[in-house]
Amino acid sequence: MIRSIKTRRQAVLVVCYGVIAVFMVFFLFPPYWMALTSFKTNQEIESLKGIPFLIQQGATLKHYQDLFTKTDFLIYLKNTAIITTLVTILSLVISVLAAYSLSRLGFIGAGILGTGVFLTYLVPDTLLFIPFFKIIGWLGLLNSKWSLLLVFPTAIVPFCTWILIGYFASIPRELDEAALVDGANHLQMLLRIFLPVAVPGLVAATMFAFTISWAGFLYPMAFIFSNEEQLLTVGTVTTLIKGDVYHWGGLMAGALLACLPPVLLYAFLMDYYISGLTSGSTKA
Repeated sequence: MIRSIKTRRQAVLVVCYGVIAVFMVFFLFPPYWMALTSFKTNQEIESLKGIPFLIQQGATLKHYQDLFTKTDFLIYLKNTAIITTLVTILSLVISVLAAYSLSRLGFIGAGILGTGVFLTYLVPDTLLFIPFFKIIGWLGLLNSKWSLLLVFPTAIVPFCTWILIGYFASIPRELDEAALVDGANHLQMLLRIFLPVAVPGLVAATMFAFTISWAGFLYPMAFIFSNEEQLLTVGTVTTLIKGDVYHWGGLMAGALLACLPPVLLYAFLMDYYISGLTSGSTKA
């Protein structure tokens, strides 16, 4: 009996490890293919001979060199870094103030308003970019990267607010009362009590805001037309795809470099991100 139980446990473990291995191969194959293609020569990329999963004609850095010397990749990178940083900061400031108001001030309709804020996140960008195009044109910000400071937060603030509402709502109200007795105002309570406790939620919101603004594609494509103002996602594609000619080596090199910052961010802060999402979904 004991042996049969042990045998079953071993079989279950083998199956679990096998499933995990399959999923790892499935999810790691795209970045592996990107890296592989970026180091191949154009002749090997276009060749139908040999094994496509290996580099057989020698690795090359030509695609990376061309990316930095023959394209505006560095300009795209600089614009993306500026916009991502500013959008993340702006979105977090708005989200923190909104979450604190909805979770702690207790005004009439706060719950309904909080639900409505989150529901706005579900509206797809494909329905919004035409009205936004009209507004951006009216403001005179077409073909300017600064227009993204207005449109990116519309996709970021609702979700970040929802995450932070869950954290702020979990803080005991006795702390509010004690702070009010000591003469603290709401701003002091927010800065000295709520933000230090809600660090995992803030990290999760920051990672979400960073990812959305860094990887945004539709709005830069619709609102920006010149290379000097373009962002990384759209600039790399429009530069390395000419008609029906795809420069696959350069595209893969650009995509690999572009995905490194989010990958590194998630690699170091994944625990906080999961904690923030879990708390936001259960306590909001």
